Amino acid sequence: MREYCKGQIAHYKIPRYIRFVDSFPMTVTGKIQKFLIRQRMKEELGLDEAKTA
Repeated sequence: MREYCKGQIAHYKIPRYIRFVDSFPMTVTGKIQKFLIRQRMKEELGLDEAKTA
């Protein structure tokens, strides 16, 4: 996945972590609950906060 991205997008847009899932947490209206995904990944990876430049 990363090798493909290297030739397609800018280096700073290439994800550091990639995880495949069967389904996303959804609201009753069908929107993806991104905050839950972020929270789960922080817990799994042992990260404190997302680091930005």
